[in-house]
Amino acid sequence: MRAILAARLPTLLVIAKSPEPGRVKTRLSPACTPELAAGLAQAALADTFAALARVPAARRVLVLEGPTGPWIPSGWEVVPQSGGGLDVRLADAFGAVSDPDGGPALLVGMDTPQLRAQVLAEALSQGSRAGADAWFGPAADGGFWAFGLARPDAELARRLLLGVPMSCSSTGVALQDRLAQAGLRVATLPVLNDVDTVADAAEVAALAPGSHFARTWHTVTAGAVSAVSAGTVPPAAQGAAG
Repeated sequence: MRAILAARLPTLLVIAKSPEPGRVKTRLSPACTPELAAGLAQAALADTFAALARVPAARRVLVLEGPTGPWIPSGWEVVPQSGGGLDVRLADAFGAVSDPDGGPALLVGMDTPQLRAQVLAEALSQGSRAGADAWFGPAADGGFWAFGLARPDAELARRLLLGVPMSCSSTGVALQDRLAQAGLRVATLPVLNDVDTVADAAEVAALAPGSHFARTWHTVTAGAVSAVSAGTVPPAAQGAAG
């Protein structure tokens, strides 16, 4: 019992862009205007923050590209993203929270509003994490939605992440290969679908019907249906209504 009570709580990180029109969810256009896409991004962030608020943690850190705003809940530290490619920014995020006396660190993105707190709480519990050196959350598109290290270290993070091709179908496999080469024991989290496209958004909204994201998506699609009916939306934008 004492060992369990003494276990270090994890640091939870979210890597995100500020939900500003033209900065986020650009692949949802032209089906969604930049303003609607930004609204969906903010809703996805709200769901992500809410889920992680229910996971026991020592720190909650938002690794942010862009300005802060009232959409950031209290209790979250904000660390600006470093420059460079996504591989560099991910590695630097772990470097920013590296603590030899601290607990594990796990990072998630802003694209999985269907994430349930129980998934991470169980994976990071003392009983489950005893045999894990790292955590890997595969995404349905071949990438990953979560990545964690039991002993976060800036040099280890750079060795694992730098040079991994990002945002492509081979990203997840490449990172898993790095983990295997490093001899790390990996706990695999459930496969989740990232919200990158209109089809993704519709699927995720259906999976989490009570979420901020689903409510925002239904508002978006209802508006698109009305616009299509009125003949004010060009054919390329009508995908949001389907």
